[in-house]
Amino acid sequence: MLERLFKLCENKTTVRTEVIAGVTTFLTMSYIIFVNPDILSSTGMDRNAVFVATCLAAALGSLVMGLVANWPIGMAPGMGLNAFFAFTVVAAMGFTWQQALGAVFISGVIFFILTVTGVRSWLIAGIPQSLRAAIAAGIGLFLGIIALKNAGIVVDNPATLVGLGNLHQPGVLLAILGFFIIAGLDALKVRGSILIGILAVTVLSILFGLSPFQGVFSAPPSLAPTFMQLDLMGALHVGIFHVILVFVLVEVFDATGTLIGVAKRAGLIEPGKPSNLGKALFADSTAIVAGSMLGTSSTTAYVESASGVQAGGRTGLTAVVIAVLFLAALFISPLAGSVPAYATAPALLYVAGLMMHELVDIDWSDVTESTPAALTALAMPLTYSIANGLAFGFISYVVLKAITGKARSVHPATWLVAALFVIRFAFFAE
Repeated sequence: MLERLFKLCENKTTVRTEVIAGVTTFLTMSYIIFVNPDILSSTGMDRNAVFVATCLAAALGSLVMGLVANWPIGMAPGMGLNAFFAFTVVAAMGFTWQQALGAVFISGVIFFILTVTGVRSWLIAGIPQSLRAAIAAGIGLFLGIIALKNAGIVVDNPATLVGLGNLHQPGVLLAILGFFIIAGLDALKVRGSILIGILAVTVLSILFGLSPFQGVFSAPPSLAPTFMQLDLMGALHVGIFHVILVFVLVEVFDATGTLIGVAKRAGLIEPGKPSNLGKALFADSTAIVAGSMLGTSSTTAYVESASGVQAGGRTGLTAVVIAVLFLAALFISPLAGSVPAYATAPALLYVAGLMMHELVDIDWSDVTESTPAALTALAMPLTYSIANGLAFGFISYVVLKAITGKARSVHPATWLVAALFVIRFAFFAE
């Protein structure tokens, strides 16, 4: 049955190899079951329900990826998009988390339509490489400032906006220790380094009496507080127009880039040979819609899937193993509830650093490419908004190309996105 479903021989792999690859990928991405509830609960969402929604969305997305596309790629609520959901849409703009979930649902439907009509491919082809790299790096910087704030390392300062926190606080010291554990283990190629770092800080925090221990295993909590709580009518409010636009754009770039990158590493996309890219794109777009109904921010393909590919994963059986492990994780909700914010902060900070690696792909010798890219990356943390970073980048890109006589080199997709952001600032300013 497994051979018929996943074509193991054709892909030169075995059940044992696929299982090991699935476990490897799960260990590298399972930090999301601790980090996502921590971020989304800041909006007023029930932490335990978000934990369940995170596990179910990851399991469902990975299962669809495995059974439909037969690709070894894990799915889960995406880093960056959860921060945009919590800290920009809800905290800064004042929308309710129910309206934000509605926006995720609508973006998922739009994402699905863009995928099946081929517009998604047109958008990807049209957005310049410099902006794509800057978007990833900017989201990294945005995650970085959130992480430093959650750790207590960066605090508000009336004179300078931000300043250094009290480095003698136990939580701050544990966060710093957690970061070095994660970075050190990852440098030594230890699987699950991020998860180990989170758990190490949590255990130390409990031993020192800084946070309560709530146990490890229990029956899964209720999903009811977030299940089908999305407010579609509220999400259709004019002020949320650009929120949906940002969700769609980041989903398009992040998910597609990850899928293609990991699939190429696994040898699943080769010139002149048929691939399951279309089915994989279908899988990630349907996962977003399902995740919003369960009660979590946008679900996307995880770049950590590359670790499973490195371990030999070549088929959807790897993704199915990931799905099963996320379902098993439903039974450790007390442990997830015991994790303090300063334990997940080092994970956020480390992921932020990894995302900033994208800056090397920007052409710094061309001002019309590098300046919009720099604005994109800088505006995200400094205005506390991924949306503003995207807007600054796209608008400045087309303006600089136009005034330097290079307007014809700009793809229509870039002009379209820039125009939508101009309309947003002109008519829908909050």
